[in-house]
Amino acid sequence: MALLIVILLLIAFVYNNNLAYLLTFLIASVFFITILHTFKSMAGLVVQAGQTKAVFAGEAAGFDIHIDNPNAVERPHLQIKLTKPHSFTLNPHSKTTQTLYSPTQKRGWHNAGTVTVFSTYPFGLFYAWSPLRFNTNALVYPKPSTLELPFPETPSADAELGMKHKGADDFYGLQEYQAGDSIKHIHWKAFAKGQGVFSKQYSGNGTAAEVWLHYDYAAGHDTEERLSQLCRWVIDAERADIRYGLVLPNLKLMPDRGSAHYRQCLEALALL
Repeated sequence: MALLIVILLLIAFVYNNNLAYLLTFLIASVFFITILHTFKSMAGLVVQAGQTKAVFAGEAAGFDIHIDNPNAVERPHLQIKLTKPHSFTLNPHSKTTQTLYSPTQKRGWHNAGTVTVFSTYPFGLFYAWSPLRFNTNALVYPKPSTLELPFPETPSADAELGMKHKGADDFYGLQEYQAGDSIKHIHWKAFAKGQGVFSKQYSGNGTAAEVWLHYDYAAGHDTEERLSQLCRWVIDAERADIRYGLVLPNLKLMPDRGSAHYRQCLEALALL
C-alpha cells in the first residue's frame, strides 16, 4: 500500500493531475488512520491466566485465558492463539474466557508457553500483537496402558483378598484362569488379543475388594511403561469401586477410593 501511494504521488506530480493528488491523499489518510485503529483495538485490554485441568499424556491440555475490556469501546475481530488462533469480539465493559489447547507428549508439568493476542482490524493491513508469557502449567498424568492385565498379586493384596468372599456382585480384577473357574467369567477380550487366559473375579455380598498397586509388580521394561500400567490399574480400580493403595519407590498411599484419592494417585504417578 505504501508503494501504491508513492506511485500515485509520482503520477500526480508528473501529470499535475488534481484527481490523482486527491486519490493519493485519500489512500494515505486511510493508511495512517488504520494504524491508529489497529493499535486502539488492543490498547487497554486486561489479560489474565485462568485455571487448567489435568490430562493424560497424549491429550491436549486446556488453558483458560480471561480477557477483560474495561473501556466503553467495542473490540471487534480480536484473535488469540497458542497453537491455533481463535477469533472473538468484546463488547464495551465485558469479559470473555478463551480456552487454548496445547498437545502433550509426556507426563509431568506442561507449560502453556507464549500466548499471543493480536488484531488486524479493520482492513487487515496492519498486525498489532502482544506476546504474553504466563507461568501457567498443566499436570499431565502418564498415558494409561492399553493392556488389560490383572491387578498385581502382592503379598499384602493376597492377604487382604483372602478375607473376601468371592461371589458375583462386584467386579474387582482379573487373575490367571484356573481349572474349575466358570467359563462365564473368562475374559474373552484379553484371550482374543493373545494376552493369555484370565478369569474375572468378583466380591460377593456387596463388599468391595482391596488391592495394592505396587511399582515393583507392574509390567514394563522401563519406568514409563511401569507407570503407564499403574495408571491403567488406578483407573480400573476406581471404576470398579475397589479400595486400592499405591506403592511407589518414594511414596506409599494407603488403600482408599473416591475422586480425591484417585487424583492423589494419578498426581503421584505424574510427578514421580
